[in-house]
Amino acid sequence: MQNDGYTVACGKSPLHATPRCCHLTFGIPMSTGKLLYAQSGGVTSVINATASAVIETARQHKLKVLAARNGIIGALREDLIDTSKESSSAIRALAHTPGGAFGSCRFKLKSIEDNREQYARLIDVFRAHDIRYFLYNGGNDSADTAHKISQISRAFGYPVNCIGVPKTVDNDLAVTDCCPGFGSVAKYTATSILEASLDVISMKESSTKVFVMEVMGRHAGWIAAAAGLAQRSEDAAPHIILFPEVPFDEAKFLAKVKATVERIGYCVVAVSEGLHHADGRFVAEAGGKDSFGHVQLGGVGPTIANLVKDQLGYKMHWAVPDYLQRSARHLASKTDVEHALAVGRAAVEYALAGQNAVMPVIKRTSNAPYRWKIESAPLSKVANHEKKMPKNFIRKDGFGITAACRTYLEPLIRGEAPPPFGKDGLPLYVTLKNTPIAKKLPEYRIADK
Repeated sequence: MQNDGYTVACGKSPLHATPRCCHLTFGIPMSTGKLLYAQSGGVTSVINATASAVIETARQHKLKVLAARNGIIGALREDLIDTSKESSSAIRALAHTPGGAFGSCRFKLKSIEDNREQYARLIDVFRAHDIRYFLYNGGNDSADTAHKISQISRAFGYPVNCIGVPKTVDNDLAVTDCCPGFGSVAKYTATSILEASLDVISMKESSTKVFVMEVMGRHAGWIAAAAGLAQRSEDAAPHIILFPEVPFDEAKFLAKVKATVERIGYCVVAVSEGLHHADGRFVAEAGGKDSFGHVQLGGVGPTIANLVKDQLGYKMHWAVPDYLQRSARHLASKTDVEHALAVGRAAVEYALAGQNAVMPVIKRTSNAPYRWKIESAPLSKVANHEKKMPKNFIRKDGFGITAACRTYLEPLIRGEAPPPFGKDGLPLYVTLKNTPIAKKLPEYRIADK
């Protein structure tokens, strides 16, 4: 079956897929119980589209959906939301609303050996509320959490079918061709650097010579690469892309900037936040670590811009889109929205079919025309695995993308899916009631968060 440019698992709709033909790991088919959905990590402009698809699909199956407030933290605290209190129109509106409707978190469960008590608490919460399905919508660390829970639930005598649901702007999840959330960030990045370059061109004669835009991407340069889509000709921006996969060579970079300005009068640079030196040190470390243990980054854009000013004397400007890039639902990619909806529908169907410790992933079947399908992959092959840019996607000089990379990226930003706008000229986004479920267990404090 094909639909809107994609095919789905085993030639069937995600709502009617036969998971067994995909040779996957199965849990226990359940006919009773509730589904718990939670969001994790940095949100995207389309994570709520996935939430909308999860809830709508579950409602079609008469399956009650609870949501954990602030991800796995809410599950531990027994801070659960009754999504049945939301109207159908509100759930549909989630599909065009950015942010995380139920709250997200950065919190990683330790190993069972290090913190058995946390796992016991989760199972207590699941048992108290008759939760038999757990869908965790996030990236690498979230897949790891879902995988751990799938393993330990049986050890505690309360089987729960756990499904990881992909989401990350970084596009760094293994197995899947791309990640819901990335296509929209890619579209925003390419559009923004294209528009900014036209501003610089207008002012280059007597003002700004160099513009630097910092984008997200700790170890994988997918978002930085997306900026390269704006370069429709040799002299078009961005003229330089700095990838985390390529160690920063200051002298080579400055020479490239100088040559570009001397040739065409200006230079536009896209730089990934994870840019690092040859010895592994990040060019811009903010100091400290987040709750996942990742070094906190910040300021590579102004660092690079000031380097240009100090060493070459060019007037420069820099920009850090930060949250803007992952919340820009008004410029979402239609392809990305379709991906987000499809993985949400498939996740529910996989859980109800008895699959456990799996994730619905996107498999590209054709570039021209662009076609894709949803398949199921073991969480063990996704959790804690990081997909970086392939070497053949980065130009030999290290400063741009190849034709192969463009072929991969272009379909992911195609199409527009704007939200509805109100009479005041602003998007009409929805805020849910998020009605809490009455607690049944003693209060629980999280010491490590």
